[in-house]
Amino acid sequence: MTTINNLIGGERTGTPEIERRNPADDTDVVAVSPGSTAVDIRTAVEAAVAAQSGWAALSPIARGAVLLDAAELLRLRRDAIATDLTREEGKTLTEAHGEVRRAIDVLRFFGAGGWRSTGDILPSSFARTTVYTQPKPLGVVGLITPWNFPIAIPAWKMAPALISGNAVVLKPAELTPLSVFHLTEALVDAGLPAGVLNVVHGRGAVVGEALVGHPEIAAISFTGSTEVGNRIRDVANSRHARVQLEMGGKNAFLVLDDADPDQAAAVVAAGGFGLTGQACTATSRVYVTPGVREAFVRALRDRAAAHRVGNGLDADTTMGPVISAAQLVRDRDAVAYAEAAGFDVGTPEDLPGQYFAPVVITDAVHDSQIVRDEIFGPIIAVVEVADYEEGLAKVNDSRYGLSAGVCTKNLGLAYDFASRARVGVVKVNRPTTGLDLNVPFGGVGESSTNTFREQGARAVDFYTWSKSVYMGYQ
Repeated sequence: MTTINNLIGGERTGTPEIERRNPADDTDVVAVSPGSTAVDIRTAVEAAVAAQSGWAALSPIARGAVLLDAAELLRLRRDAIATDLTREEGKTLTEAHGEVRRAIDVLRFFGAGGWRSTGDILPSSFARTTVYTQPKPLGVVGLITPWNFPIAIPAWKMAPALISGNAVVLKPAELTPLSVFHLTEALVDAGLPAGVLNVVHGRGAVVGEALVGHPEIAAISFTGSTEVGNRIRDVANSRHARVQLEMGGKNAFLVLDDADPDQAAAVVAAGGFGLTGQACTATSRVYVTPGVREAFVRALRDRAAAHRVGNGLDADTTMGPVISAAQLVRDRDAVAYAEAAGFDVGTPEDLPGQYFAPVVITDAVHDSQIVRDEIFGPIIAVVEVADYEEGLAKVNDSRYGLSAGVCTKNLGLAYDFASRARVGVVKVNRPTTGLDLNVPFGGVGESSTNTFREQGARAVDFYTWSKSVYMGYQ
């Protein structure tokens, strides 16, 4: 068991009281973290305010060097970190190693950004005048991160904030305190000055609300549920703070008659069952045309049945447990709803503990709850559509708009889908999950604020404001 404290002003503080147990083994107490209060948030913000100007005064190259050194420390520690990530979150060790690599690459990407030019040089209509822009840090920013990518998401929020010269107050998910502890330890050991990064653990209703409402927090970046994100937006807007929300998704995939059914099933299964379906971009509804439906459903159910559900630390496991007992109930309730509605749920496997076998639901109806609402589990609902146009219309008929995909050999339809799908990320013949870190990420509708994008070189835009300078000379 690891005892975790808050990190405030370079000091480890707080009384650990919240236990996190391995979702695959209830006897394994992975970590104990503090149940902090609004007072801890105020202290953390004060420390961040005091440290921010000194951090911003360093050159971007110097700030980037800290991120690069932290990336190297994560690389050296990656095996232990991946094991701890699997123990506290449940994903397979292979998936955990992939996530740790993503955190390393994110720190490298933004760390190297310290060497890239910032701002623009622009022509001026005034004689003997040069115009240029300067990005400036916002000051102190608040980050609220989820449990499903407990080291990668904090990394891709922290890195652009820090390279831009901001100080950070982070509220990580209470279910996964250990992974973010490893990330912050790497940054501290790499020489990040005290107070530039502050981490306050605890329950969202207490710690998160105090962070969002604090007047010194210039911006809030949040990843989590749409319900919580909407509340954060309202509070942030009431005090004119900048806000970035990445929220829910009900990601669709369209399989057309010309698709190879086995290939389509492989793509959909990877997007829907990987990571135990606990990804905001996971495939959860599929629209399929009649000519390929039967073969596709058979192949998809075969892939679901082939999964070995178990402890993520076991080498032969391909799907780990769900994150919590509450999520397990949600998954089971979704299948029970579908069965009661008369949909074909197959023969779901009844597993002990917090294990849940993947489920393919067929004969579903587009306007049903199972197709409309986010579940966040390894459950895929299949709906038959007459043709491409009906399928595309149903893909777009959602309050969410994060990710969507199509499986087809028709290049014209692929480009048409990419143009007309009302989502932030389109995948053609590829799973809806899986992103390149140098590519902007975000959605539309209730999936995102659709203002500033995360990831990619432009991720720093959220954490900066721009100054225009007119430099006249004789």
